[in-house]
Amino acid sequence: MKGVPFERHPKVRFGIVGTGLRGRSVMNELLSVQGAEIVAVCDPVLEKTVRAAKLCRESGQKEPAIYHDGPHAFEKLVTRDDIDFVYTATPWEWHVPIMLAALAAGKHCGSECPIGTTLKDLWSLVDASEKAQKHCMQLENCNYGETEMLINRLVREGIFGEVLHVEGAYLHDLRQILFENRDEGLWRRAWHTRLNGNLYPTHGLGPIASYLNIHSGDRFDYLVSMSGPQRGLDLFREKNIENKQDPKWKEVYITGDHNTTLVKTLKGKTALLQHDVSNPRPYTRHNRLQGTLGAFEDYPPRIYVEGQAGGEKWATIEPWKKQYSHPLWSDIGELAKKKGGHGGMDYVMAYRLVQTMLEGHVPDIDVYDSAIWSAPFPLSEISIARNSAPVKFPDFTRGKYK
Repeated sequence: MKGVPFERHPKVRFGIVGTGLRGRSVMNELLSVQGAEIVAVCDPVLEKTVRAAKLCRESGQKEPAIYHDGPHAFEKLVTRDDIDFVYTATPWEWHVPIMLAALAAGKHCGSECPIGTTLKDLWSLVDASEKAQKHCMQLENCNYGETEMLINRLVREGIFGEVLHVEGAYLHDLRQILFENRDEGLWRRAWHTRLNGNLYPTHGLGPIASYLNIHSGDRFDYLVSMSGPQRGLDLFREKNIENKQDPKWKEVYITGDHNTTLVKTLKGKTALLQHDVSNPRPYTRHNRLQGTLGAFEDYPPRIYVEGQAGGEKWATIEPWKKQYSHPLWSDIGELAKKKGGHGGMDYVMAYRLVQTMLEGHVPDIDVYDSAIWSAPFPLSEISIARNSAPVKFPDFTRGKYK
């Protein structure tokens, strides 16, 4: 499915599986995009599907079909003949079963992050997508951020020279969310009891993989991963969960608070990934690169290009925006900031997905990109278990990355 365009669609009809906070947020974006229609929603919690249906009515669309009969209700939704794309916004462990069902039913599909959590599951998605000849992708919103798309264009224009090293991260204090008795608190914390590794690599890795031309001439070769001690969740529980009979006190957290993973590509380029959701700190995804002619660092965004005025000091990216802003952001950026979450990137992502399907373009993100961005999840666990030994990446493209 590499380089294969979508068939043209007169309109794009979506089935949404998972109508919690993220699912309804995605629906709001899609309902704001001309040419998108939500025809069915699914969630085992009836109240959530009712809220989702209300969003459709309030936007002027007709009432979507509702599926809520148990956790496998999606199996009925995907068989509808009036759905073009199944969008999954569920707990992580459901992403793969839902998308495999969608592909088996001949539907394009996509999920929130990560697309899968084991190598077996990632390969199953690649194989199923190829067999069905339908696209399967991770809807990675961070690839559509204004700054990320600007820097990607500067990379394409050669402003940084040859990109040698990149850095990405997900450093986000999620302790309050993890311990809530609703929404993500009902399932996400449990992952910290299951494995030690980088549990959320894709927000940081997606954009910087593009800077390195991964699957456009290069690919990830191997990684080395290590985690520090686990402290943050224990400390938060001790301070905030006063009832010692609360089931949370039976949980044993094994995910090291701060994970650091180093990645090497076949062409010798390097990437640094970090993950920490268990400690107090400001949010960052790093989003850094070093090239032969200059460098960029985000949070806050700053740039250095050899020979620029002011000597060896960081400069603002504002002048670069005027000349090199990505066409998508030039066209719909202001609208995106008004309508979309996360600074507008969510709207741009939704708009672009619908645009590629309406006009019959190759999707920006394919199943191979999605699989390789999620691969550090299982591979980091393997490396850590082997005393931080190097672990090879699979080539999901089977040689087609060149």
